[in-house]
Amino acid sequence: MSIDRIVFAVAGAFILLSVLLAVYVNINWLWFTGFVGANLLQSAFTGFCPMALILKKLGMQPGAAF
Repeated sequence: MSIDRIVFAVAGAFILLSVLLAVYVNINWLWFTGFVGANLLQSAFTGFCPMALILKKLGMQPGAAF
């Protein structure tokens, strides 16, 4: 799996998890959802993604996006 697919999968899992936590635990978990979305948005414009850098250092195969 390439870096961009891993980043998208983890971001999607974080968003789904935080929405479930907001529904069943505390509404403030939506702040985490917003943080993940904002990070995805800024990485689309800047190309900077901390998780992609970490995965690259771990030797994962780069993809088209990162």
